[in-house]
Amino acid sequence: MRRENRFKHLRLVVSAGEAPRAETVHWSAVQAAGDAVDPATLRARADAVDPDATAFFMYTSGTTGFPKGAMHDHAIVRNLVDRGFRMAITPSDTIMMYLPLFHLFGFSDGALMSMVTGARQVLTETFDPAESLALVEQERATILHGFDTHYKELMEAYERSPRDVSSVRTGILATGMSSSVPIARKAYKMFGRLLSGYGMSEFGVGAALSALDSTQEQCTEASGFPAPGYEIRVVDPVTGQDQPEGVPGEILVRSYMTMQGYYGKPAETAQALDRDGWLHSGDMGVMRSDGHLRFMGRYKDMLKIGGENVDPMEVEAFLMSLAGINLAAVVSYPDARLSEVGVAFVKREPGHAVTDAEVLAHCRGRIASFKIPRHVIFVDDFPMTSSGKIQKVKLRDEALRRIPPA
Repeated sequence: MRRENRFKHLRLVVSAGEAPRAETVHWSAVQAAGDAVDPATLRARADAVDPDATAFFMYTSGTTGFPKGAMHDHAIVRNLVDRGFRMAITPSDTIMMYLPLFHLFGFSDGALMSMVTGARQVLTETFDPAESLALVEQERATILHGFDTHYKELMEAYERSPRDVSSVRTGILATGMSSSVPIARKAYKMFGRLLSGYGMSEFGVGAALSALDSTQEQCTEASGFPAPGYEIRVVDPVTGQDQPEGVPGEILVRSYMTMQGYYGKPAETAQALDRDGWLHSGDMGVMRSDGHLRFMGRYKDMLKIGGENVDPMEVEAFLMSLAGINLAAVVSYPDARLSEVGVAFVKREPGHAVTDAEVLAHCRGRIASFKIPRHVIFVDDFPMTSSGKIQKVKLRDEALRRIPPA
């Protein structure tokens, strides 16, 4: 009865375990039923599909607030065909997939990409870096995707127990942020020609993407070149005017893959989508002279300290250059004099006992004084989204809870 109350709207549940379960239809039965449908019926069903009809909701990752459901039509099929072609994915490829399938990255470039290209997929229940490396070696995986946090843990697992990863030929590691560039450089050397990209739940994974013949610098320090069917602008967030090359601003995207809106949230939809169809991402970026976009971070994560703009990812990258620091995240904390100051959450490397005094001493004289975090908080782990991103909104709440007001 509890199951019926929680999932009363579900008409069909498909199970994929070794044996059928009560109240479900086993995957083998679904396959058999599909094989029994004649080609004429399949064509009729396909012809009846409205390509502009809502096909699925994809919820945002929730790094800066409560997730919202981005509604999309069937344009994702073209999106996958274009990206699969650009990455030369064929039935000969094997995709290593540990990303959650309810997040756009895993859903599109794992499950759907396999269907569109015929590539084999190795699917895990969750992300375990050691298990993933073992499966790459065992299954000779050729495609490897993830965020910088995934690749960092994969490389750390490799150092503990090396595996043969020579089968990997490409994949996506979204970079461009100051904190991710060192990770991307190291991953490029270990795994091969990884591509950088830029995307959101609102307009797809590959709004910008490197090419297989992009330079190592373009793949590790930029966020890709606009994909076919995508327009990308970088504008002044106050005036809305386009910024010159090399000048940061807000990233705007317009494409065939732009969401129809946020489910049940007309006010939020109107705020994100303007009348000309441009999606205002809330991300800071810069357009480079080579036409590549560089994603720099979320505007909500940017700090304004005494009137000075501070990129937290720049500070994070500097902190992680100190021996003994495994991972760092910088968030804002209210300050009566400077409006806000930085708080650094730091995870130590195993066996290291770096102190807050050592962290601050590492900064003094090496970065601008207003960029130096006012407080350092050591943590064993970070609050993460299911897709592997640090939830900074929770860190801000934790800072307010743990630091007494001045």
